[in-house]
Amino acid sequence: MKVKLKRADLERILIVCAAVLVVVLALRGGGDTSVEMVYEETPPDTAEVSLDAAGSGVETQSTVCWYEDGDGYLVPVTRQIPKQDGVAKATLALMVKSSENDLAAARMGLKNVIPEGVTFDLNISNGQARLDMSREALNCQSAEEELLMVQGAAAALCGFDTVDEVTFLFDGQKRSRLTHGTDVSGVFNENSVNLESVATMAAAGAEQVQLYFPSASGRLLVPVTRTVFSPADLSTAMLELAKGPRSDSGLERPLPESCGVRSVKVKNGVATIDFSREFLTVAGSGESGQQAIRAVLFTASQFPGVKKVDLLVEGQPFTPEPDTAATFLNEASEVMSQYPGVVEMD
Repeated sequence: MKVKLKRADLERILIVCAAVLVVVLALRGGGDTSVEMVYEETPPDTAEVSLDAAGSGVETQSTVCWYEDGDGYLVPVTRQIPKQDGVAKATLALMVKSSENDLAAARMGLKNVIPEGVTFDLNISNGQARLDMSREALNCQSAEEELLMVQGAAAALCGFDTVDEVTFLFDGQKRSRLTHGTDVSGVFNENSVNLESVATMAAAGAEQVQLYFPSASGRLLVPVTRTVFSPADLSTAMLELAKGPRSDSGLERPLPESCGVRSVKVKNGVATIDFSREFLTVAGSGESGQQAIRAVLFTASQFPGVKKVDLLVEGQPFTPEPDTAATFLNEASEVMSQYPGVVEMD
């Protein structure tokens, strides 16, 4: 399974779906049970290109757009677009409400998060992106829509290796708050997406880890930022993943409720994660099994020191199923094929 995400600094917590990580399930000879994570330093606009699905000869490249799902979560979707300069602005343009963009999002059961008519002026320098959104960005109908707009735009830009942080202007002006009171005075990055609890963020000793949980339908992996009061390392992330999402989240558990994490070790870039035997009850069960493995891998991917993962069950090597398909995070074509309301694209 190949998944492209970006590498971030050691001090930062990644959301991967917005980044370019390759995950390879190595099954050579049936004896290699490792999951290798090869980090790409190049941003999506310089990534390897391929012909489009129709075989038209148009070179395409992958980029990650952020949408709202039916439960109000921001979710990343990997899309293929024509190879072009200025791919960051092109990515944002795909997230603006319009008849064409709304149809594309609806085919995936999702909604765009940037108001109709918004245009962008973007300047990127030394890891800092300054995004000036036109006055139409002030037309959000609620504070919730405003937050989805700025967080989604920031996450999309932080998916590029050239961007670490995003500041916003609106109609050329710096604003402290938007129409419905959303604070836009500070700096945004990918770490603030889908926060489980805002109230505990400022508590003494609080840190954050990024977890990936399947949506209620199982079609999508949703990144969730959880506040923890222990070191924000791989061990903590795996233990929190095994706990599952909050009961009121509307998200699903990727691992069985009784599944335990026996040990987590990282040495020379290799993470060895040992699960209890209950892991086998889901890991071998078709699409849910693939999502369980992906949830583990994407959760592990936030730690740049982890370049490879060895999966164990009760201390014994675990071999993923050979039909675990190569995929990007929430690849658009895959999401559409699983959505019951999908209509064929021309």
